[in-house]
Amino acid sequence: MHRRAFLTSVFGASAAVAGLSGCAQGDAAADTSGAATKPLAAKVPAGTRLKIASYLGQQQLQFRLAKLPELPFTVSDWVNIGAGPDVINAFRAKSLDLANNAGIPPIQAHYQGYDAKIVAIDITRKPNYLFATKPGSDVRTVADFKGRKLAFSQGQAQGVVLLRALRKAGLAYDDVKLVPLTSNQFFTALQSGQVDVAPLAISQAPAYLKQYGPKGARSIPTDVVDLLNLLWAPQSVLNDPAKAAAIAAYIPQWAKGQVWQYEHPDVWDEEFYVKTQNLSLAQARGITELANKPLFPPSWDEAIRWEQETADLLAEGGFVKKFDVSSLFDHRFEAIAAKAVPEEYRR
Repeated sequence: MHRRAFLTSVFGASAAVAGLSGCAQGDAAADTSGAATKPLAAKVPAGTRLKIASYLGQQQLQFRLAKLPELPFTVSDWVNIGAGPDVINAFRAKSLDLANNAGIPPIQAHYQGYDAKIVAIDITRKPNYLFATKPGSDVRTVADFKGRKLAFSQGQAQGVVLLRALRKAGLAYDDVKLVPLTSNQFFTALQSGQVDVAPLAISQAPAYLKQYGPKGARSIPTDVVDLLNLLWAPQSVLNDPAKAAAIAAYIPQWAKGQVWQYEHPDVWDEEFYVKTQNLSLAQARGITELANKPLFPPSWDEAIRWEQETADLLAEGGFVKKFDVSSLFDHRFEAIAAKAVPEEYRR
């Protein structure tokens, strides 16, 4: 499939993306204000409100369990949203001000002509994903992906993990059949045999393998990491001094919440995985044992290099146009997360 046609098929599935090309220039032109280059306000103005992503309610649960101080602004909505394409659509609709994603959605947004910036970085050192096969599959290694149908979400972390794994195995894009899907379609695609392999989050894999492992589905581990766990916001939001100050006040809480979760796995297993996700305690512990230690770098140099490598990888395949990713980072926020956590959680 031609890469342009591939892109059209990926995003044509979402009504919210319809007419993207028509509004791209207007979105990109939003970065005309000098407000985003001014120093951040030391205090959040009264009455400031933000709409913040909290997939499956994890963020507010984390804050409540960690007993963190009250935020100095109002969260007008905790939005249950996580997938990169959905976040971009919510940004466009102005129903979301701040989101937590991996490194690839900001690249995708830039390619679509939507202007948004990264404001916080958490470095991920261990893999968050593995590959799962359809029931009855004879695929056992990444080398066996040749000629197979692979679930591919260009705008999500799963997509770049797949591309990096193919490169490491010496497979070209034309050696496989990339099937355009979003991650919430992966389970169904595997179950129905629409694809041979899909990348699944480590937290998702146990449920799939429990059901379909007896029918011949298996997991294929990968050592490919998706380096960045980040916060990002639309440029239009960052152009608002009050909202930018609120985001700066939110970042330390975000960082401290992740540290608390890492240091209290037993509580998190019970309160989140068991009580809200209906997993067994054994399944919860299995997921938590693979969790990454949060690392908040005072300098974003490594993150920028990794983001550039990712953008270049996508450009090589014709999925995006080559560009300098340094434009994706708002350095006013660079050291905030690192200053909020103990030394062992800085990198």
